Amino acid sequence: MAGFTNPARSIFTSIRELVENSLDAADVARIPPEIYIRLSKDGDSDDTYTLRVADNGSGISPHHIPLAFGQFLFSSKYRLKQARGTFGLGGTMAILYGQITTNKPVKVISSTGKSLIVEYRLLIDIEKNRPIILDRKIHANPRAKSKRWRGTVVEIHLRGSYAQAMPKVLEYLKQTAMVNPYANIIFIDPRGRLYKFDRTVEKMPPPPKEINPHPYGVDVETLQRIMRSTTEDNMLKFMQKHFHRVGEKIARDFLKRAGISEDRDPKTLRPEEIVDLVEKMKEYDGFLPPEADCLSPLGEDLLREGVLKELEPEFVAVRQRKPSAYSGHPFIVEVAIAYGGKVPAKDDILLYRFANKIPLVYDESGDVCWKIVRSINWRRYNLTPNMPFAIIIHVCSTKIPYKTLGKEILADQLEVSREILNGIREVARQLARYLSRKERVKRQVRRLAVFSRYLPKIARFSAGLAGRRPPDISKLYQRKQVFKGFITSGKYVDSEIFDSHRYSVVFVHIQNKHKENPAAVRVLGLVNSKWEVLIPESTLTSGSEIYETLRGRYKAVKIQAKSLKPDKKSLIDAYIDGLSQ
Repeated sequence: MAGFTNPARSIFTSIRELVENSLDAADVARIPPEIYIRLSKDGDSDDTYTLRVADNGSGISPHHIPLAFGQFLFSSKYRLKQARGTFGLGGTMAILYGQITTNKPVKVISSTGKSLIVEYRLLIDIEKNRPIILDRKIHANPRAKSKRWRGTVVEIHLRGSYAQAMPKVLEYLKQTAMVNPYANIIFIDPRGRLYKFDRTVEKMPPPPKEINPHPYGVDVETLQRIMRSTTEDNMLKFMQKHFHRVGEKIARDFLKRAGISEDRDPKTLRPEEIVDLVEKMKEYDGFLPPEADCLSPLGEDLLREGVLKELEPEFVAVRQRKPSAYSGHPFIVEVAIAYGGKVPAKDDILLYRFANKIPLVYDESGDVCWKIVRSINWRRYNLTPNMPFAIIIHVCSTKIPYKTLGKEILADQLEVSREILNGIREVARQLARYLSRKERVKRQVRRLAVFSRYLPKIARFSAGLAGRRPPDISKLYQRKQVFKGFITSGKYVDSEIFDSHRYSVVFVHIQNKHKENPAAVRVLGLVNSKWEVLIPESTLTSGSEIYETLRGRYKAVKIQAKSLKPDKKSLIDAYIDGLSQ
């Protein structure tokens, strides 16, 4: 069974498939996911476990539950729009694996938020591909709608090895939290250890829209299925109704080139004619490219939030590429690069891969993303593989170009590879500019620290030699410590205000002196009696510092700081230097 090849992989795949079903259910309900996962040992056995996954998603209608969990190829997701799964196999495969290895049924509890909660105990009849209902119970949901429970609980028994699977399971959950920053995820492992991944935003990405298949992406089986179900009695109307972005003009031109009469009934095409029609569709160059309405990318803001939450970097750059297509399938590539902070420095580049918001944590070496990352000359961007930076790649599409059935390796599809490469180059250039600016400002601040130490002495000594009063050096240069040992809280707090109206260049130096906890900081300037953000929110990890240069005339400058995580305080020192040209 694909994905269940060994005890460790079986545990991992079962958790992954049920969690993805829960995320999809929350997407359908358009509410931020609340997912609870518990893996516990069955009795004294070392290799038999109970896996329970609960969510707050859309729930399942009572009469659909047996088919949804006890029959293969039963799914509402067999259509052309972005989804984590396609055929509804993953969750049922996990249930079947548990049944084969333990001979125990699956327990499913679900409610759509109405007056009833339904509980089933099921087995799968493998030969007849149908559910066997062992037990069915009805529970009352509270009368008050505001107190009614909605969601699904799935509990299976399975054999495996959590000790071997643990690193991959925890990495999978961390990456899932990264690419779903609007989700709350709780995991309790067999030893009772609690892992919490808290949401940082409530906003969810827009849902995908369902569209017709594009002619370039249709295969023979799909075309036959469409023909069997169509109500159109001629090919001209058939092409317009069932295919994406095919109008009357394009349909007429294509049918003429394909040598098929516009008035012919689609149901009368022979099998060999259908095969020929599919080939002609792929050869015809007049079809319009597919639109991206059927996709639901994360967006730059949500991806940035997820990276900041889980990696806590010093710097992050995010880029969403424009929609593109391969073989009639629309796709969007989103790329991020994170540097410093708690991003570990490794001998090789740290790469995170995602497809339709699914972390890909196995079989890394065969993935095209690795091929692309290793083909880049990182020294052009002031980087080397052993520096603390990470690449994050997310591909979303109606059909992810997987290399294998395990859904872990992206194939080398030319159009997709090109977009990934260009996306990486864009964010790498942003990081290169940041590193150059950081080093330049760092040198300037060090020079100014020396300058501030000796300038007053030089001014007094020179004035004494000339028999004059010491000049006011603050018109030329001034340094002020605006935060000193400041302990952050969950809300932004202002520093002392630096009067910067006389200076054309302002240098900002912020330090987080806490040994463990990160902070969030930003810099504001007073422009026309209104405070404006000059440097947007940046993450300052424990022991790190930020150097920034501000050019232009501002009446005043201040720094705001807060804890990155509300319950974890940090310790901030900050200096502002003003210099006249």
